[in-house]
Amino acid sequence: MKVIMSVFNFLMAAGPTVMLPVIITVIGLIFGLKITRAFKSGLTLGIGFAGIKLILDFMTTNVGPAAKAMVERTGVQLDALDVGWGSIAAVTWASPIIALLVFAILIVNIILLVLKRTNTLDVDIWNYHHMAIVGVMVYFVTKNVLLGVGASVIMAVITFKISDWSQPMVEGFFGIPGVSLPTVSALSSLVIAWPLNWLLDRIPLFRKSTFTIKDAQKYLGFFGDSMIMGLVIGLVIGVLAGFDVTQIFQLGVSMSAVLVLIPKMTSLFMEGLMPISDAAQKWSQAKFKGRRLFIGLDAAVVVGNPDVITTALIIIPLTIAMALVLPGNRVLPFADLAVVPFRVAMVVALTRGNLLKNIVIGLVVTASLLWCGTATAPVLTAIAKSVGIELGANAMLISSFAATAMIQSYLVFLAFTFKPIIGIPILLLVFAGAWYYFEGIKKINVETMKEAPTN
Repeated sequence: MKVIMSVFNFLMAAGPTVMLPVIITVIGLIFGLKITRAFKSGLTLGIGFAGIKLILDFMTTNVGPAAKAMVERTGVQLDALDVGWGSIAAVTWASPIIALLVFAILIVNIILLVLKRTNTLDVDIWNYHHMAIVGVMVYFVTKNVLLGVGASVIMAVITFKISDWSQPMVEGFFGIPGVSLPTVSALSSLVIAWPLNWLLDRIPLFRKSTFTIKDAQKYLGFFGDSMIMGLVIGLVIGVLAGFDVTQIFQLGVSMSAVLVLIPKMTSLFMEGLMPISDAAQKWSQAKFKGRRLFIGLDAAVVVGNPDVITTALIIIPLTIAMALVLPGNRVLPFADLAVVPFRVAMVVALTRGNLLKNIVIGLVVTASLLWCGTATAPVLTAIAKSVGIELGANAMLISSFAATAMIQSYLVFLAFTFKPIIGIPILLLVFAGAWYYFEGIKKINVETMKEAPTN
């Protein structure tokens, strides 16, 4: 067991760029690939992820200061600083109960697979922190290990089921077969987007609108090219930030580079994934009598879509503006502005690229992130201090567009900390209703959980 834990801790410390190739290689071997092909697939995915990470870091470095400058020019005081998901992940992995939570999430995934209650095989272990942080925060507030573990378990079940239900969008819109996205930071938007999209479809303006990024590119001509759109958006953000001419053009070129480079990096995921996906399908047909399994990957595989990136770059300055005027908000958007593509990716897939819907739903999602992030900032700040995270001398609260700022994470946290005797049953009842709707009425992915008929 010590050897296993040592290997596990090494992979955790190394991060997803090392963890992903190792895990994918092992998964490939399990599914019957030759070691050379499995390793090459894993390494290709790792390279793709490293490329995505570099570009997102590049985006953070350039957009972050511009966004902060835009806020500072308004003179509005917001006392909960968005420190980014990376900082929140560090807080999560430093928790004394993190090992217990990770194993609980893994066991839940295996049990649900065996019981045919999910088809998602979640290999994205790094992103377990999105589910674990809820348990960490519940444990910190209640001092009850069982409630902390229970919160993470419920988060895991919710995450795997939403992954199942949204998988057709991943395959249909993004063109990635056999893959689901059990990344809470991407799936969280669907909790709001599903009912809101239904509502917008009943409003003539939105129901009749079919305006997409491709349409925008057609009508805009030269300015509709992705690199030109990135340039223009960067220039606008730079002007609003009060940058000088040199800085404005530097930001414009940087945003243009982001729109060009991310799709190229994302293509590496497809290259590395296809052998694994094909092998997984053959293996599942042999072992589960025709049952189809979905490989659960990081949502980074879809954020390079031009519709996603363009929508995100429109939402970023609007997010900053909203933070300044939203009643009750205390969060200063900063570090997580670069991961807005993750928050809007599934919205774009749901609307099939309808730009008007994307913006409206994206802003509602953003408002929820700000409100929920404000509500849980004091707890998150206290946890960070308890694990030795240095917050500086300014005594600001910390927040993020991750952790319990995400809607389902916040609802689970609330249910387990505010009158749990009442809150937990209500939460389970609502989730059971959603389960019945998607699999009993809409029958999404139900067929894949049934055994294939014998000839």
